[in-house]
Order: sequence, then C-alpha cells, then structure tokens
Amino acid sequence: MTEAQTTPSYPMAYPTHHAVWSRPEEARAGTPLIVLLHGYGANEADLMGLVPLLPEEFTVASLRAPQQLAPGAYQWFPLVADADFDLGHVEAASEYALEWLDAVSAQHSSVTLLGFSMGMAMATTLLRRRPGDFAAVVGLSGFAINGEDMERGTAAHQSASGSWPYVRDAELDGTVPFFWGRDQADPVITPDKVEFTLGWIRGRVDLTKIVYEGIMHGISAPEMAHVADFLRFKVLSRG
Repeated sequence: MTEAQTTPSYPMAYPTHHAVWSRPEEARAGTPLIVLLHGYGANEADLMGLVPLLPEEFTVASLRAPQQLAPGAYQWFPLVADADFDLGHVEAASEYALEWLDAVSAQHSSVTLLGFSMGMAMATTLLRRRPGDFAAVVGLSGFAINGEDMERGTAAHQSASGSWPYVRDAELDGTVPFFWGRDQADPVITPDKVEFTLGWIRGRVDLTKIVYEGIMHGISAPEMAHVADFLRFKVLSRG
C-alpha cells in the first residue's frame, strides 16, 4: 500500500497551526531546526524553557497540539488508556504536524524532533511515517505507539498481518540517531509501553539510551546536557 493510499486527512475542526519560535523569521534561514512536541495537557510554551540548554546553532520551534482539553491545555490524541482512543487520532495528529513541517522545513538545513511523554509518541510516529525526513529524534520520558494493539482501535487501521499500515517501519534501517532518556521508576509510562518501545527501537534507529534515577516523569539538567552533546555529535558535526 502506498503512502498516497494510506494518507488520512485531519478533522476540519482542528485549528490553524500555532507554534512559538526561538528566533525571528528573518534569522532562521539555513539553520538546523529542532521541533518541540509537548506532552499531554500542556501547550507550546511548556518546553521552551529547554531552549537555553540546547546548542545555540539550532532554531527551535514548539508546535501546539490540535485538541484542546481546557484553556491552555492540549493533547495530540486521547490517552491510549481512554475508551475513545483510536489509531485514527494518532494518524490525524501526525498529518497535522507534517503539514506544518512541510510549510517550514525548506528554509532549514535539517529537522530534528524532540518530544516529551505523549510528544515522544508523536515524534516516533512522525519518524515512522517519514523515515528519511529527520536528522535525529530525541525522546524524553515517553514511548512509541503500538499499532498492533487494536483492542481500542478500529479495524480500518489494521492490515491483514496485524501491522499498522500508516507507518513505514520497514524503511528504518538503523541509521537515524535516536536519544531516549527515561527513569525506570517513571510512574506515568506503563511497562507495556516501555516494552513495546524497546522492541520497536531494536535495529530501526541508531540508539543512545540513558536511564536517569530520580527524575520520575520529568526532565533533568544532566539529561539535557547529554541531549546537547548528542545533538552536537549526531547532527551539527554532520553538517
């Protein structure tokens, strides 16, 4: 099945894209771009405090998720444990983000994704949908979506083999640099999500995985120092 045949549209009710940037538009051309993808119940401002901890060569943009939960609180899709979770929501959120990326990426030398919690689920989905588009991916205290767990999904998103036809995992050849930071005591990301993510990662990305004790479901300064080193070595040093 080709990408054109499996490309879903996102709902008309989704809002116009909204992002905040670390640089004015006239200063962005030719710079490498990092796209921040926030977690559940947060917004586009939530991760911008990380900008001073990232290499200054990058332009940073943070995109707001399309589904509003409350004033100032957004989600990319319903929680996986919610009764209304469906892979179609994940696909719609992915297409929403990719449409925005397609409009801004041409002026940048590369695009790197950085997602926290549900934002890591988004970052991994975007990579799986567009395996050749990203210089690197950073996932913090998050997970990858298990497209074969269809108990709360719809059969329309499952192929005869049980796989998720929206993504192109077979094209991930282990070369995309991927940083995964987490605490083994994270109380939010359930063991089944961690187990699937570990299996999905194997052989598909160039993995740097570091466990941080005591951060629970959060981000620490030592972790961000490692992320900055990762970005310098895996993105900036490669031009």
